[in-house]
Amino acid sequence: MEERININVSATNYDQSSNGISSILTTVEEMVHEENEFRITDSEFAFGWHFYIVSINRMLIQKLADQLGEDFQKLKGKSLEKKFLKMVFAKNTRKKPKGKTGN
Repeated sequence: MEERININVSATNYDQSSNGISSILTTVEEMVHEENEFRITDSEFAFGWHFYIVSINRMLIQKLADQLGEDFQKLKGKSLEKKFLKMVFAKNTRKKPKGKTGN
């Protein structure tokens, strides 16, 4: 059974944020020659915010870490997941990502 990493996301614009995340993760898939290794749920809307989950196959992140080698290991973060979030999302947003990971 595949192990997945779940990222809880909250955004005021679901289409914009989910499309941006999808674009980033598709690029990661292309880098490691994989397909269909992430899923984005439909959003639940409450109090002006969209809440949804991005689920990523842990193998995708491990392959990226292996491919980048030392550069990935130098990233701040104690876990593979934290390093991945830092690398992928921090570069592409003005603010620091505020996602929580869970399995």
